[in-house]
Amino acid sequence: MTSLHLVPVSFAYAAGFVDTWHRTHKRPPGCKFCVGVADHDGVLRGVAIVGRPVSRMLDNGATLEVARTTTDGTRNANSMLYGAVTRATFALGYSRLITYTQRPESGASLRASGWRVIAERPARPGWTRPSRPRVVLGTEAIPRTLWEAT
Repeated sequence: MTSLHLVPVSFAYAAGFVDTWHRTHKRPPGCKFCVGVADHDGVLRGVAIVGRPVSRMLDNGATLEVARTTTDGTRNANSMLYGAVTRATFALGYSRLITYTQRPESGASLRASGWRVIAERPARPGWTRPSRPRVVLGTEAIPRTLWEAT
């Protein structure tokens, strides 16, 4: 088993890791903070990017959202990232941390880190509105699960 430890990473570096390793999403547009996990040789094995909630209804100034976690498949890296961002979020004075998973994702790393499901969101045909056109990303018609750190 690989021994992992937390490391600081810049947004630019974390975004590049997402570009290389994430299987469904591109990098988010920005963040509040990022964290990484590296192995005993210092090789980066995963990153988490945390920012403001995408939903304007949830963006109350006290809530953050895990926008991306991405790993190279190293065992326990994702769980370590979720634990680290949870501790950091509350240490920074925020009162709530959320994230979403898509239907095929099990949420095992979230459960292992003490998160809980708070809502199931049905698939949407897309996010475009007449007043706010959006680019089609290919992830629109997938049901999602909303999670909250406890």
